[in-house]
Amino acid sequence: MAKKNRYEQIMERIFLSKFKKGDTQVQFERKEIIQVASELGIELPKNLGDVVYSFRYRSDLPKEIGKRAPKGKNWIIRPTGRARYCFVATGLTDVVPNGSLTETKIPNATPGVIEMYALSDEQALLAKIRYNRLIDIFTGVTCYSLQSHLRTSVPDMGQVETDELYVGVDRKGLHYIFPVQAKGHKDRLNIVQIEQDFALCAKKFPSLICRPIAAQFMENDLISLFEFETDSKGAAIALERHYRLVPSEEFSDEDLTRYKQRLDNS
Repeated sequence: MAKKNRYEQIMERIFLSKFKKGDTQVQFERKEIIQVASELGIELPKNLGDVVYSFRYRSDLPKEIGKRAPKGKNWIIRPTGRARYCFVATGLTDVVPNGSLTETKIPNATPGVIEMYALSDEQALLAKIRYNRLIDIFTGVTCYSLQSHLRTSVPDMGQVETDELYVGVDRKGLHYIFPVQAKGHKDRLNIVQIEQDFALCAKKFPSLICRPIAAQFMENDLISLFEFETDSKGAAIALERHYRLVPSEEFSDEDLTRYKQRLDNS
């Protein structure tokens, strides 16, 4: 059996000390991380938030936590205020690209100098989305980048951050706000980020139509985009598309014919 790392030991101790059979929510505070680490003799990182962050975007929660979720559900960690959190049992946790979806080729408009130095992280992904106008293509709305890395405080959540904000206008004159969460190859998209984006837009842009977007590299030039909506159960995926950026010479008449057939069949 693999030895639990320090973060797993801390979160497992906190959860099990509070959980009662049948619970679907378990509240805790950041100061408890310090207390439990001291009890276990564990050295904490300077950034305490990394303990929670790691389970949202990099690692699975310990099995002792996971097996106590109701059937068909898994645990996520939601912010509930400044330095306060809650384990919540929910249906949708991580947002994972569907490998069986078709791809749509897009002539790559990324400047050559950007291609030379772009990595596979969030900033490179955001750059490719921006230069290729993928938010416009995906949503069918004319969009403009408004701000990168907006960080603010939201009631009942505490501090939240979105990777980039777009504003958009459609042919009827309606105005939209598109918060975009981007992930490279290794990190995971977590539904908590989308919930935070809905809350951020409700506070900062209450008169605009909020349409949260998530993006992830599947390969260096293959990008998955998701749009979300809310229902009685919370945030849910409304649409997913995959776009492959290709040199213009790789775009053929056959591709155009195939895409026209999509329109005819819609």
